[in-house]
This record gives sequence, C-alpha cells and structure tokens, in this order.
Amino acid sequence: MIGVLLMAYGGPNNLDEVEPYLLDVRGFRPTSAEIIHEVRERYREIGGRSPILEQTRAQAEALEAALNADGEKFRVFVGMRHWHPYIKDTLAEMTAARVEKTVGLVMAPHYSRMSIGAYYKKVNEAESGLEIATIERWHLLPGYLDALAGRVRTALERFPAEVRAEVPVIFTAHSLPERICEWNDPYPDELNATVAAVMERLGNQPHTFAFQSAAISNEPWLGPDAGEVIARYAAEGRKHILLTPIGFVCEHVEVLYDVDIVFKQQAQALGVQLERIEMLNTAPQMIDGLAQLVQQTAQGKKWL
Repeated sequence: MIGVLLMAYGGPNNLDEVEPYLLDVRGFRPTSAEIIHEVRERYREIGGRSPILEQTRAQAEALEAALNADGEKFRVFVGMRHWHPYIKDTLAEMTAARVEKTVGLVMAPHYSRMSIGAYYKKVNEAESGLEIATIERWHLLPGYLDALAGRVRTALERFPAEVRAEVPVIFTAHSLPERICEWNDPYPDELNATVAAVMERLGNQPHTFAFQSAAISNEPWLGPDAGEVIARYAAEGRKHILLTPIGFVCEHVEVLYDVDIVFKQQAQALGVQLERIEMLNTAPQMIDGLAQLVQQTAQGKKWL
C-alpha cells in the first residue's frame, strides 16, 4: 500500500481551542490577551470554529477515490501542521498501518520556505522512518488552473451582463514577511506564474494581484494588501470587483472572515459590489490533476 500524507494548516474546532491553537501557530511565544481575544472573535463571527479539517478530509476522500479508480493501491491520511491531527501523529498512524511508501502533499500550491518548507520540517522532525517522496509545488498543475478559470467564469455571472467584461479580478494569496525576499524565495514568482496561466485561459479580463491576511506583527509583510486595492478601484469609480483567492483551496478563516466579512464590509461602505469565487474544495479537475501528480511522484517521476 502507498500512503499519501495530505497536509493542511489546521484550525480550532471550537472557541476553547482558539488560544492553544494560536499559541501553537506562534511557536508558544508570549501572546497578549488582546491578540487572543481578537482571534477568538474572528472565529466567533464565522461560526465558532474552523471548517478546515472537515474540508481537508473531504479532499482526502476525493483524492483517494481518484487514485484508486483502477484498483486499490493508495490510502490518503490527513495531517495538520498546527492542530489535531498533528503531522507527527498521522505519520505514526501510517507506520502502524504498515504503509510501505509515502507521498507528501500540502494543500497549498505555491512553495515558500516559510510555508511548504515548514510542513516538511515537521515531517522530518517526526523521524517516522517512512520513505517519503515530497511534492513541494503544484502552482502550474493544469487541473488546478482549469478549475480556477472555471470558478472565475461562474462568479462573473453574478454581475450585470453589461459590466462583466470590465469587472477587475483581484487574485489573492496569504501574505508573508518581506524578509523572504532576502532568501530569493520563489513564492512571489510562483503566484505571478499562476495568475499568468489562469489569465491565458480567461483572456482579456482586467486583473491584478494582491496579498491578504498578513499576521498581527511588527515586521513588514508583502503587499499590496487586497484592502488597499479595493479602495483604489473604488476611488477610480469601479463599482464591481471579483476577488479570487489562489493561495487557498478551501474555506477557512482567511476566506470566511478576511474576505467574506472584512473585505465585503469595506466594499459595501464604498458602494462596490464585491464577489468572490467559490473555493476549489473538491473540484474534480483539481483532484484528478493531483491524483496524477501523486501517481507520478510515487513512480519516481519529477513534475515541474
């Protein structure tokens, strides 16, 4: 049996878990009561919990079905970087299940040392003894790009027909500290490559890229922020905007709060119709593409 370690960030399952989860995210650094309260309130506003675990498990089930369409050879396990089930615990489960070979896959398409690199650091720290083939990026995976383009086309239909061709698309991804640029980190370039590849599929729709969800921190983070871009478009007289997260593939706090609450409230105050795409979740094109990538990686082939 070949195992797939499907990894995602993790999130609290209830409001009581917000503080220990946040401490895990922050490396157990001293965290003020104000920050803990602010983060807890964000989760309260989206229903008191994060849906990321159930969303990732649904993706795992879909991926396992796609991988085993021609026979049962793969089993997909879910591990979280910052909450239960932790990556180390999932690796222990895989060892107990007598997995012979493992493919690691993070449900984030773009590589950064601070993101994808941090997941595989957790894998290495677990010292599971499993043979693990790693997938570090899939930002140009055709199924992912096709699914994104399809989501944009569908979302544009929510705008009046006479303005659709002029609706600007703001592609977004999670911001990271500016210091990653000192490492020649590929993250910004990979995001730009994804935008260019999606636009090849969409044609001449006006578009731009912005970051979102910068952490509460004293150091500078990559910009521009999507909120700044929304304000700029509004000042130019734009009344319709489509926001398209490309760095996230399911709903969680950065989408349900940062986009659906903060950015939409901002847009409403500016007299702008702001819509966002439906997240990819278990989009068949993306899942089928990832299944092919996992199979190629398991066979020892390189992709990208």
